[in-house]
Amino acid sequence: MAGNAALTNSQLPAASYLRCGRHTVDLSSPIVMGILNVTPDSFSDGGRFVDVSRALEHAQRMIEQGAGMIDVGGESTRPGAADVSEQEEIRRVVPIIEALAARTSIPISVDTSKAAVMTAAVSAGASLINDVRALREPGALEAAARTNAGVCLMHMQGQPRTMQHEPRYDDVVEEVATFLEQRVGACLTAGIDRERLVLDPGIGFGKRLEHNLSLLAHLPRLGRPGPNQGLPLLVGVSRKSMFQTLLGRPVEQRLAGGLAVATAAVLAGAAILRVHDVAETLDAVKVAHALRAAGYSRPVSSH
Repeated sequence: MAGNAALTNSQLPAASYLRCGRHTVDLSSPIVMGILNVTPDSFSDGGRFVDVSRALEHAQRMIEQGAGMIDVGGESTRPGAADVSEQEEIRRVVPIIEALAARTSIPISVDTSKAAVMTAAVSAGASLINDVRALREPGALEAAARTNAGVCLMHMQGQPRTMQHEPRYDDVVEEVATFLEQRVGACLTAGIDRERLVLDPGIGFGKRLEHNLSLLAHLPRLGRPGPNQGLPLLVGVSRKSMFQTLLGRPVEQRLAGGLAVATAAVLAGAAILRVHDVAETLDAVKVAHALRAAGYSRPVSSH
């Protein structure tokens, strides 16, 4: 479960591990990734962990609760978020990553789209690059390829500042799957091994409620035969606005909705859950994984 020990590549088949720098992460059971936003303006916890000592305390708390990864972000990607310079983002994340890398043996992820931040973060100890723009920013693909870090490729329609204005799809599942296939192909061409890749459908990033629900209902289609087949899926819905639309709940009352989605995602095959509430999500993930291991199956969609 979360907190799985790192294993050597020879001990696991390719589909059940993720190679992240010096870490080989066991994905035979789902991992909970704890969110550590070191930003003043994130939608849920902006400003709470900009101080290094408070950020480290929160990270340690999530690790003690069972987080198998910590995801450090220095630029908010909430709808309408302002851009942050490379220098400012590096100033925010590098001290945290350096301190965390010295204190913990679990993989540290950096949530960024900027090439210079990727390079600085990996040099500081990060072993996973979590990019909401799927390495499409200038120099990002090349920067990631020069590291041995894992890479999470996420789908986003538009940019954070405007992505929720008028998102449109003819077939959201097909379009997201095709986009991810294209980005996997770009990574392979750039020399990034499949064993380093994770896919994220980008729930809430340029998507209405119906788009989010369709993606969550059809997660297995994102790993259809082709470039995506066998790659692990990361799902992040923690405290997102879809729960305001669906349930009428403010940010601080969205845990139950998030746990429902985490359970469904694990039953559908998700390997990593990116969350704010580690302990509660880990309980839900353990139950869902036990059901899956016991042979739980749901009707297969004909579409």
